[in-house]
Amino acid sequence: MQRSSIYILLLSVVGLVTLGVVMLFSTSAFAQDSHGDIYYFVKRQGIWLVIGLGSCMAGALTDYHLWRKSWAIWFGVSALLLALCFVPHVGMKINGSHRWINLHLAPFQPSEVAKIASIFFLGWWFSRQQTNPGKLLHGFVIPIFCVCLLVGLIALEVDLGTSAQIGAMALVLCYVAGANGFLLFGLFGVGLAGLIGIALLIPERAARMTTFLHPASDKLGKGLQQWQALIAFGSGGIEGLGLGEGRQKMLYLPYAHTDFIFPMIGEELGLRFTWLVLIGYILIILSGGLIAANAKDRFGKLLAVGIILLISLQAAVNIGMTTSLLPNKGMPLPFISYGGSNLAVCLFMVGILVNIHRTGIPINRVPERHVVLAARSVPRI
Repeated sequence: MQRSSIYILLLSVVGLVTLGVVMLFSTSAFAQDSHGDIYYFVKRQGIWLVIGLGSCMAGALTDYHLWRKSWAIWFGVSALLLALCFVPHVGMKINGSHRWINLHLAPFQPSEVAKIASIFFLGWWFSRQQTNPGKLLHGFVIPIFCVCLLVGLIALEVDLGTSAQIGAMALVLCYVAGANGFLLFGLFGVGLAGLIGIALLIPERAARMTTFLHPASDKLGKGLQQWQALIAFGSGGIEGLGLGEGRQKMLYLPYAHTDFIFPMIGEELGLRFTWLVLIGYILIILSGGLIAANAKDRFGKLLAVGIILLISLQAAVNIGMTTSLLPNKGMPLPFISYGGSNLAVCLFMVGILVNIHRTGIPINRVPERHVVLAARSVPRI
């Protein structure tokens, strides 16, 4: 099973990426920012897909121990890029958030780099011989404080979803590494309460929370997207209306090609394909777990677990948001939604998993001493 885990992982990723490209062809032509070009978003996603495939190959061919040695560079570069989001004419403010850097080709979201930097740092920290995860300072204070430096910059951008994603990943990874579970659980409760409190202080986020609790109270305002998403799921039923036949993408459902592409899959391709999407993510989680379990060292195990946590948390938040199980939050569906920087980073993380698998512990490996004993027992001719 461990040998086939990499094939399951790659087939699942290829299937999700292919579905994403097909749905982008179907939905992006009706997007408001297409500038009169029906292939505007498709062409840009294609460019990022090529970049993502290149980064996936780089991650697969590069020894993953290099990321352990270069964690400080990733950490510093991600902090610098996050700070550049607030620099005039460099950073971009969209929908009230400073999350992007203008690359002229397409906006780039530095928080995607911060996700990887957080995993590299935590993997390095807990794989050090000097680190004792059971101690308060080593297993809790220092790693959480360092991750909070990046999370704080992301929160200042008014990107509470990504902040929560990285924070949750860090807490789980610390627990997997052996840190005190009671302290981590307590911090999770405090962090969750803090995020809710901050959201209530921001009028736009507070309106989203109110709409989540009372979805029918503002169908044409803050609750429009989630209400139309539910209509899309209901219209599609089991069989779907047919590829390209969806109606909600025709300016009824904003961001149908990005954050709300999952309801469009349900409307056009039906319940069966939405279940296939869920199965695809489950297979990625299971195969990634097998790769982590068979990694040859502690850093490889933590690196693989962190990658799977980031991908699974992002998918869970997007699916929960579009099905009204969670408050509305701008977060793309991994490998499927339009979003170049997220696609490139997700494919890069898949490449790292491939490299961890390539250098992992082979199953049914015969210990060296047994090989020597077997050689001695062979009669000489």
